[in-house]
Amino acid sequence: MIFKEKNILELGRSTIAGAPEGRDAQVLAELAREAHQASGQGLLHVARDETRMAALAEALAFFAPDLELRIVPAWDCLPYDRVSPNAEVASRRMDALCGLVEGPPPGMLLTTVNAATQRLPARDTVKAATFSARVGDDIDTEALLAYLARNGYGRTGTVREAGEFAVRGGIIDIFPPGRGEPVRLDLFGDTLEGVRLFDPLSQLTRDRIAEFRLEPVSEVLLDEASIARYRAGYGARFGAAMGENDPLYQAVTAGRRQLGMEHWLPLFHERLETLFDYLPGALVSLDHLAEEARQSRLETISDYYQARQAARSEGEEGAVYRPLEPEALYLGEDEWQSLLAGRGVYTLSPFDAPEGARVFAAEGRRGRDFAPERQSQAAQLFDALADHIADQQAAGRRVVMASFSDGSRQRLAGLLADHGISGGQMVDDWAGCRALPADVLGLAVLGLEHGFESQDLCIIGEQDVLGDRLVRPPKRSRRAENFITEAAS
Repeated sequence: MIFKEKNILELGRSTIAGAPEGRDAQVLAELAREAHQASGQGLLHVARDETRMAALAEALAFFAPDLELRIVPAWDCLPYDRVSPNAEVASRRMDALCGLVEGPPPGMLLTTVNAATQRLPARDTVKAATFSARVGDDIDTEALLAYLARNGYGRTGTVREAGEFAVRGGIIDIFPPGRGEPVRLDLFGDTLEGVRLFDPLSQLTRDRIAEFRLEPVSEVLLDEASIARYRAGYGARFGAAMGENDPLYQAVTAGRRQLGMEHWLPLFHERLETLFDYLPGALVSLDHLAEEARQSRLETISDYYQARQAARSEGEEGAVYRPLEPEALYLGEDEWQSLLAGRGVYTLSPFDAPEGARVFAAEGRRGRDFAPERQSQAAQLFDALADHIADQQAAGRRVVMASFSDGSRQRLAGLLADHGISGGQMVDDWAGCRALPADVLGLAVLGLEHGFESQDLCIIGEQDVLGDRLVRPPKRSRRAENFITEAAS
């Protein structure tokens, strides 16, 4: 426990030193629990990018499976792009935001630099945009269909992905964001007679449920009020007459969604907020190199904005693109620093740091890399591994071999056994590791690029030993003519 002796709610910046990847997940889980006990608000962690966020989410699931975790991904498109964020990404974002406004704060909100520096629909807007009903309720079908269109759902013949809906007489299929399966509504007139979950692949229904709940799919809510705001904001910035040759303006004016319209989000809303507004009392933690990633993001935003402005002034051919100023969509340097100034902020570092009032020692370090031994015979490599495991156990550390998948874990266990390292036990999480006798090797699925060591734990990654991931070779495909020959014989 590294936070017990200090006030974690103290405002200002602190450093958590000795927290390499893997160990940082343990530390963040502890910090989130301490923050929740102290204030009920939990922790907002900002990862430097999407890859890092996914890896951290996996590590948190291993070390702290009981920790309530919400994830807000960033848009997967470039600043000032002509395309919209992927529908799945947009759905995940809106599901997370709806959860934040409707429930208690999670133990941890996990996001990225790109997402944290981007403005969002305000909390009251998101809260007002949900729709729910129970079996037996009267539902105005036209109002429901209008809700779906207004909130970004796409009408299709067959519902297969989140954000789609289909209508067949008194049957309405909807795939809400945040739910693993779509729902099938059975209406008799205006009465909701039944709700079933169904498989989007086979289209076969299964479990009945008593109620359903819908959330927006898009951050752009397209109704009369938002269209009016867009037109007014567009006119104030660019002049209403300029809309005559702007496909986006024409589409929105007609009440149609246009690809890439999210990049004009401020024009559709009375005001926008940030993730910090959604969790006003939460502590904030920043990944190692998160600030460098944020500076790079600011430069990218500026570059794309300037490129759009230059293309507009030079009258380049193509569809009209009138970009909004960066500060309308993104947090600049001053606003970012102002938002962090009123909170306790913790920056992770894999390196040791001098002791001080604002330094917490996580006492972790990157684990051993067996690169020198890999250059020699396999027997010497695994002899060195066996000796390292014995040394770590003698030092009082539990030892875990981490693999990227269950298949690679099975194959790694076979390699270890072939070279005399047997007796390893499969474990699902950190609790399973601790339940093993101290001298038993744990075999876990945990996608760390490199292992780490701390006071009580040594994790060895498969890449530390083998230099690469264990990948099953692809199955040899039968040639078409051989398949035909076999089928005919």
